[in-house]
Amino acid sequence: MESTIFSQHIIRGILDTDFYKLSMMQAILHNYPNAEVEWEFRCRDQEDFTAYIPEIKRQIEELADLQLTEDEQNYLSHIKFLTPDYIRFLRLFRFNPRYVTVSVENGQLSIILKGPWLHIVLFEIALLAIISEVRNKARYPSVELKQVNDRLYDKLDNLTKMASDDELKEFKLADYGTRRRFSYEAQHSVVEILTKEFPGNFVGTSNVHLAQKFNIRPLGTMAHEWIMAHQQLGFRLKDCQIAALDCWVREYRGLLGIALTDCITMDAFLKDFDLYFAKLFDGLRHDSGDPIIWAEKAIAHYKSLGIDPRTKTLVFSDGLNFPKALSIFRQLRDRINVSFGIGTNLTCDIEGVSATNMVIKMVSCNGQPVAKISDSPGKTQCRDASFVSYLKHVFNVESE
Repeated sequence: MESTIFSQHIIRGILDTDFYKLSMMQAILHNYPNAEVEWEFRCRDQEDFTAYIPEIKRQIEELADLQLTEDEQNYLSHIKFLTPDYIRFLRLFRFNPRYVTVSVENGQLSIILKGPWLHIVLFEIALLAIISEVRNKARYPSVELKQVNDRLYDKLDNLTKMASDDELKEFKLADYGTRRRFSYEAQHSVVEILTKEFPGNFVGTSNVHLAQKFNIRPLGTMAHEWIMAHQQLGFRLKDCQIAALDCWVREYRGLLGIALTDCITMDAFLKDFDLYFAKLFDGLRHDSGDPIIWAEKAIAHYKSLGIDPRTKTLVFSDGLNFPKALSIFRQLRDRINVSFGIGTNLTCDIEGVSATNMVIKMVSCNGQPVAKISDSPGKTQCRDASFVSYLKHVFNVESE
């Protein structure tokens, strides 16, 4: 009998995605509806996914059947910064598999997304969740939901033993695990348990479908693609981060105020994050590099601008588990507000299971290369080495 942990239909709806995809999609609709982009799949540990290609293709074709339901439309209409015209557009939106090319190159799975940014922005999370679940079903067919739940309960028990009562009153975490989840059912169960058993600490999920289902907050603002695209949207390269932040401020008028810092390194970001932006944005998100070094830079920057860091929030989301998050919390507590988005360690932490290490990243916008220069060696991604060199020169970034 087939385990109920795996699904015949992996993506459960238009909203089975990370919230920042919807927020960016609205900003794209209003500001860059004609931008053309290209994305590519990359497995960082060179795992062979080629045997799963037929099922991956089948799941991609199924995406074309999805559409926003009336119930989902009503749910989105109560999120005050999502505009009526965007929600109407989303009701008309359909995934178009013609924008996706799946093949084998040099013995490895190759996926290329190419087309209008507005119409392919939602593919990234769906594709990663599909690849992850198809692969896990093939590699770990005997895993049962009880193993996911038992592991989570063990981690929650350990957290309550490690943390004092005072610490637990302030420690906040969220589920960021859609893209590399073991399966939809695994993420569903994790969110359900955290909502019921850990309500004072669990602040929400990045998955909009599950946020609606469990009546919790959908979380997220922007991703790397937002700043990367601005490298080729008609602005001076030196002004791309400023342009991306300024456009976001104009779109959301002070809401959705957590900015991502590591598209061209934290140091380069802070040079552009002046008093204007520092006052308008509620805080910053960490996604690469040493979290404490990064946090110290953020705190020092706020102080240099005359801003009390305790009025701002740092969100950590890079490869976290409970002990690592608690350690960061203890080092920064009372100095600045902190919150933690935990992904793989929540939704794909099962004994005997190795999680995937894969991404799908934008590689060009309007026919020109874009790049992410991470604070972690090895996370830099761009097809064009000369453009990376030029970007580093413009922003005075040292080579890895």
